[in-house]
Amino acid sequence: MSVTTEAGSTTFESLNPATGEVVAEHPIHDEKAVDEAVERAREAAVWWAALGWKARRLRLLNFKGALTRSLNRMAELVHEETGKPIQDAQLETIMAITHLDWAAKNAQKVLGPRSVFPGVMNINQKAVLEYRSLGVVGVIGPWNYPVFTPMGSIAYALAAGNAVVFKPSEFTPGVGALLAEIFADVVPEKPVFQVITGLGATGAALARSSGVDKIAFTGSGPTAKKVMAACAENLTPIVAECGGKDACLVDEGADLDTAAKAAVWGAMSNAGQTCIGVERVYVVEKVYDSFVSKLTEAAKDLRAGDDSGAAYGPITMPGQLDIIERHIQDALAKGGKAVVGGADSVRRPYVEPVVLTDVPDDSSAVCEETFGPTITVHKVKDLEEGLEKANKTTYGLAGSIFSGNKSHAMDVARRMRSGMTSINAVLAFAAVPALPFGGVGESGFGRIHGADGLREFARPKAITSQRFAPPMELLSFDRTDKTMQRILQVVTMLHGKHHKR
Repeated sequence: MSVTTEAGSTTFESLNPATGEVVAEHPIHDEKAVDEAVERAREAAVWWAALGWKARRLRLLNFKGALTRSLNRMAELVHEETGKPIQDAQLETIMAITHLDWAAKNAQKVLGPRSVFPGVMNINQKAVLEYRSLGVVGVIGPWNYPVFTPMGSIAYALAAGNAVVFKPSEFTPGVGALLAEIFADVVPEKPVFQVITGLGATGAALARSSGVDKIAFTGSGPTAKKVMAACAENLTPIVAECGGKDACLVDEGADLDTAAKAAVWGAMSNAGQTCIGVERVYVVEKVYDSFVSKLTEAAKDLRAGDDSGAAYGPITMPGQLDIIERHIQDALAKGGKAVVGGADSVRRPYVEPVVLTDVPDDSSAVCEETFGPTITVHKVKDLEEGLEKANKTTYGLAGSIFSGNKSHAMDVARRMRSGMTSINAVLAFAAVPALPFGGVGESGFGRIHGADGLREFARPKAITSQRFAPPMELLSFDRTDKTMQRILQVVTMLHGKHHKR
């Protein structure tokens, strides 16, 4: 990425991280440009909300169709801006398409008006709950999955009736611009979905001073704190999806071949640049040696590169290479062993697979998010000890469990400190549009995807309508002592019973 300033206009270039070649040049939108985009979105939001559920659904499904027809074009651009293999970029776009489809088809069912029981005390009232759009949602997206991840906010916010202003990562601005272009082709009437490009200051302007009604942010924990501080100035609500240090637990009855292949995919795909990727594995001691052998076999021949035969691409953000290198060196310095790769696996802009064993719990490779194609493997006496160690983290995004005892695995999954857990698979929850996506602790808060994701971009509206005059007038200065005595009798009869165990 490079920045150029000429005669009052400032631009920056997106670069191919594998080759350093310029992919495209994009404008740096300043605070004034951001404010103007939000103002346009404010007017568009009124029109979009007034269309109603069916008309929005039709337009969003047409957006889905257009994105599907542009799938290869989008994947090629993702490949150029991130370096990830074409097939991975295609898979990412497919997942975004399925989420867009679900959001469009389920928005009315989740958010539309429905009657709720008013209770015996208010039987004369008709009670209605519905969800209203917020207005304008600002989305600040990441570079590692530049289509799938922001679409988890964009699609659901649009389906809920909002306009969207999207600030893509400065490493993948072209992907964001192409998404907006495809949308504008099928919804040309108003700027319902706009993209603003730029560096950190552009995102800060969107959060701090633009007047958006909510921010959906994906990125690192430290950056999330800065965005939250900016949002706090105007009490702008935020949903934050941050990093993780996700653990995989392997029980003695697990299918070790499946577990090893899944752990390698979870750790190495996209060069390990996955917030829900596998970074730590805790293996029951009875199968530890066998698992490590299978994991080593699955990882040792993987190769980073830019050619079609490479398993994964380069590290997209150059600064991340220093973190990956530091984590590997710290693990080895503290007594860890590299059974695949090692300190020399970092060959910029690539990192070859690294599998580390015997790494102390206080190592940065265990405590901090690495975001590279590395994995640490730890021996535990049983699944309970594995769960205890997995939960000893400030993060809490996702995790996985491999076990032949599915009921026990389900129990452990419920107790894993994470927003999402897969059993006998990795990352499976991300592909299910009906499931919410998000974490706890330093992994963020709020949810995208599913019904919870739709509600994240709407506000509940409660409405009562009196059906007939109340049998006892309580909310009035005409209330009498006799009325109050009667209501106390009714309350005692309904709620005063002692319930036995």
